[in-house]
Amino acid sequence: MEQITLERPHNGLAVVVNNTQAAGANAFITANTIECSLTEIKKEHIIPVFLKDNEPLISHADFIDIAGEVVSTVFHREIILKPSIRVSHKIMGRVPEAKYKPAKELFEWEKTIYFERMAFVIEIPFISEEIDGSRLSLAIGGVKAYNLDNLNSRKGTDEHFKIFIGFQNKVCTNLCISSDGLKLDLKVKSPEQLVAAIHSLIQNYRQEFQFNNLKDLSGYSLTEQQFAILMGRCRMYQHLPLRLRKDIQPLLFNDTQLGALCRDYYKDDSFSRSEDGCINLWRLYNLFTGINKTSYIDTFLERGNNAFDLANGLKSCLQSGGNWYLS
Repeated sequence: MEQITLERPHNGLAVVVNNTQAAGANAFITANTIECSLTEIKKEHIIPVFLKDNEPLISHADFIDIAGEVVSTVFHREIILKPSIRVSHKIMGRVPEAKYKPAKELFEWEKTIYFERMAFVIEIPFISEEIDGSRLSLAIGGVKAYNLDNLNSRKGTDEHFKIFIGFQNKVCTNLCISSDGLKLDLKVKSPEQLVAAIHSLIQNYRQEFQFNNLKDLSGYSLTEQQFAILMGRCRMYQHLPLRLRKDIQPLLFNDTQLGALCRDYYKDDSFSRSEDGCINLWRLYNLFTGINKTSYIDTFLERGNNAFDLANGLKSCLQSGGNWYLS
């Protein structure tokens, strides 16, 4: 595993931080995504335009640069790592001069490319906490998917973004996201509005509140029987009539992911059950955020938030009862 040495500029403290994402050893999302650098996006990816006036959208690179500038401004005394970027849904094209060429005969300079969807994370490693042996560091990031935008329009039309601030578990690079630090339906018309939205999200984020909620999870456990009931109910949820779902905490994970969670309950190196079959809610939450890595970019943040809500719902049930998933 690649390591980097960081020195905190305002107090001279030096530590070694595992840079797993930079090494590609453990990405924050996998699914159908690939790793991509900001330099590659800027140099090699074309930028989609609004068809009515040929004006460019806010590009993936613009989004990452804007977020990085805001983070650098707000956390100007902190070390900030380079963004970890994942992309999916490749869109290929060609220059006009190569219009009639067979694809196999195209030169590289005749090809064009961009990716419809992109997710990134910027880590601030020295703003960190620890829960049950896991080091958590502050992370800010976002998702941009051009398929959500109306490209058959003009500049000034709403452009769609998703932004978040939360923690990243350095044991596994799982992201810990809650609605307190998440905006899934951000619509802006200009880079200036995007700057303001990211700045507002960071300023209003209650870091200590989320950390305490996460830490509380380690104090509550499910027995093996309760875990079995939970998994059975989770599989039942997808088949419930709509009229029965309305009063139940939504579940956004699919059967394949739930099957992987059951496997990890027994086999995960860091968050599996204890010898007596019990599992505390912090570990269970990390099993959910672990299977979320197999989500596509367009559902990744929603499911991450859903995992947090599910874990807190189970905590409330263990405190006072009344949760369908454990009844």
